[in-house]
Amino acid sequence: MDKHLKARTPWHLWVVGIVSLAWNAFGANDYLQTQLGNLAYFESMMDGIEATPQQALAYFQSYPAWVHAAWAVGVWGAVLGSLLLLLRTRFAVHAFALSLLGLATTTVYQMVVGQPDWVQNTTTTIITIVIWSIATFLLIYAASMRSKGVLR
Repeated sequence: MDKHLKARTPWHLWVVGIVSLAWNAFGANDYLQTQLGNLAYFESMMDGIEATPQQALAYFQSYPAWVHAAWAVGVWGAVLGSLLLLLRTRFAVHAFALSLLGLATTTVYQMVVGQPDWVQNTTTTIITIVIWSIATFLLIYAASMRSKGVLR
């Protein structure tokens, strides 16, 4: 495609952008509630988990600062990526790549250090797979839109 011609914005970009922003806003809220130590939020999320909100909060607060930083990069990179996708800028690709880097760092940390028994369950595994799948899809999608000239 001639670099002077702008590709028409496909309808699915708006769907992917809006849905991804809503999805990533949930992750941002989770991050914020954890960082703010909101026990009421933890209590609402603990249904079926054999731990108290205080234990869950203590677990996340025990992460080293560099893991909190990686978590922040993952969460806020994803939110930024969604916004940049909606703005049709090529920098969405960079934001989603940073998001995946943050996700990879926190995932590796959790695997190496280990998690409490109440964290290790089928639901947690499924959620992790879903998060990885969506984050990977968003990076590939943004890169595809960039290569087609949709993102400037």
